[in-house]
Amino acid sequence: MLNLLLHCGSKAVDRTAVDDCPTPARTKTWVPVPHTRLLNLVERTIDGFGFQISQQAHALWGDGQRYFGLMELTNGHNADDYGLVIGLRNSHDKSFPAGIAIGNQVFCCDNLSFFGDVVLARKHTRFIERDLPGIVNEAVGRLNDLRVQQDQRVEAYKSHRLRDKTAHDVMIRAVESRALPVTALPTVIQEWQQPQHEEFRLDGKTAWRLFNAFTEGLKGRSLTSLPKRSQRLHGLLDRVCQLTA
Repeated sequence: MLNLLLHCGSKAVDRTAVDDCPTPARTKTWVPVPHTRLLNLVERTIDGFGFQISQQAHALWGDGQRYFGLMELTNGHNADDYGLVIGLRNSHDKSFPAGIAIGNQVFCCDNLSFFGDVVLARKHTRFIERDLPGIVNEAVGRLNDLRVQQDQRVEAYKSHRLRDKTAHDVMIRAVESRALPVTALPTVIQEWQQPQHEEFRLDGKTAWRLFNAFTEGLKGRSLTSLPKRSQRLHGLLDRVCQLTA
């Protein structure tokens, strides 16, 4: 089951609630997009690129003023321990633009991270209805490249062994770079030393084990902040695994 990280005041809903959510009237400068329009557009575009949605999860905040959603995708090679996920958000209260991010899901513990850029972020201004299909098409079109990057990154993390000193240094840098709240540090340390999931104990202390310790520490955190935290975290681990200069 997808792990939808809910904001304070958000509640999980079914698809019908998203479809039935009212959209406020537009003004001369502000054009709210129905949550269901963004969701339907992304679904059709995903299907057109040959990906399949295996699971969905949805949430609404404040009488439907804000929408958050996740879609789990088949990643094309039937990996049994990780896959692709798309995060969506939209608002009717001018709090944030329509957004989409491409992410990573670890199946055994249902953790999420976002390893791609936020590839769609469009303000609710005059021409959003005109621009939205093209922006979503461009965003979803990057899935194939991001899937390859995901495979390369996971393989590198799994094969790179870490000493405790290196892992602890990465943890401190994660807090300093705001990839990890300091309050989550005890969970990360515990998961690094004694992972609760057997899959991360089998191959010893690797970057993959540390990555999943981080994502365990980030469980229950805001979906809005997760993409930026994930990108900073991957930046740290990529350097450790020599994936970047």
